[in-house]
Amino acid sequence: MSKTKELAQLQAIAEALARLAPAAVPAPAFAKAEAFVWNGPLAGLSPVAKVNRVDIDLLKGVDQPKATLLENTRRFAKGLPANNALLWGARGMGKSSLVKAAHANVAREAKALKVVEIHREDISTLPQLMAQLRKAPKFRFIVFCDDLSFDADDTSYKSLKAALDGGLEGRPDNVIFYATSNRRHLLPRDMIENERSTAISPSEAVQEKVSLSDRFGLWLGFHHCSQEDYFAMVHAYAKHFGLKLKSNELEHAANEWSVTRGARSGRVAWQFIQDLAGKRGVPLHT
Repeated sequence: MSKTKELAQLQAIAEALARLAPAAVPAPAFAKAEAFVWNGPLAGLSPVAKVNRVDIDLLKGVDQPKATLLENTRRFAKGLPANNALLWGARGMGKSSLVKAAHANVAREAKALKVVEIHREDISTLPQLMAQLRKAPKFRFIVFCDDLSFDADDTSYKSLKAALDGGLEGRPDNVIFYATSNRRHLLPRDMIENERSTAISPSEAVQEKVSLSDRFGLWLGFHHCSQEDYFAMVHAYAKHFGLKLKSNELEHAANEWSVTRGARSGRVAWQFIQDLAGKRGVPLHT
C-alpha cells in the first residue's frame, strides 16, 4: 500500500473518531443568569431561571451564622480573602436557605457574584468544574453543595479535598465552596472508628478522614430550635405574606402544628405557614 493511501486511511479514521467524540460543551453566558447547576463534564452548566429561596430577613434564630456568612460572602465578592464554609447541624434550620439568601443579598450590589450548585453525586467531577470556572476570571463563584456527606465505601471525598486547596493549582481565586451537612466531619462516625481499629497507624488514619472538614475555614453550627425562635419564624413569615391573625391565635396554631410534627424548626414553621395560607386562600410568592 502506498504512503498516499495509508495517509488517506489514517485521515478517514481520525475523522470518524472525531465524529464519535462528544461535542465540546460551550461556555455558559455567565452574565445572563445569577445561578447555575453543574450537570457533569459532558453536560456542563445550565442557567437557573428562578432560584428557590427566601429573603434573608425571614431567617430567624440563626443570627450569628447569618452575620458570619454574609461578611465572608461580601469579602469574597470584593476580591478579598475569604474562607470555604461548612454549615452543619440540626435538620430544617435553614442551612441551605441561608446560603442562597446570602448570595442574593450580596449579589444585589456585586453583579459578578454567581452561585453554582453541584449535586452530591457529582462531587468526583468538582475538579473539572473548578477548571471551567477558572476560565471566567471576570466573575466570582460560590460553588454550593447541599446535604454533603460520604458513606463508608465512598472515596470521592478525596476529590473534594484536592479541589478545595490541594494540588499544584489549588482552588481558583474566583471560586469559594459552601456546603451544608448534618455531620460536622462529613463522614459517618463508624467509618472513622473502623479506620481507628484496623489501621496500622490509627491516629494517622483518623486524621486523614477528619482533615476533610479542616478544608473549611468556617464551621457554622445550627442547633435545635427553641419555642421562642420558632414563634419568631412564624410571626416573620405571617407578616411578610400578609396573614393577619392575632398573635396568641397564630402561636397556638403554630404550636399545635409543631406537636403533630414532633419538632420545631425553620422548615416546620414554613410548612405551617404554607398550610395556613392554603386554608385562607392566600398565595405565597417568595
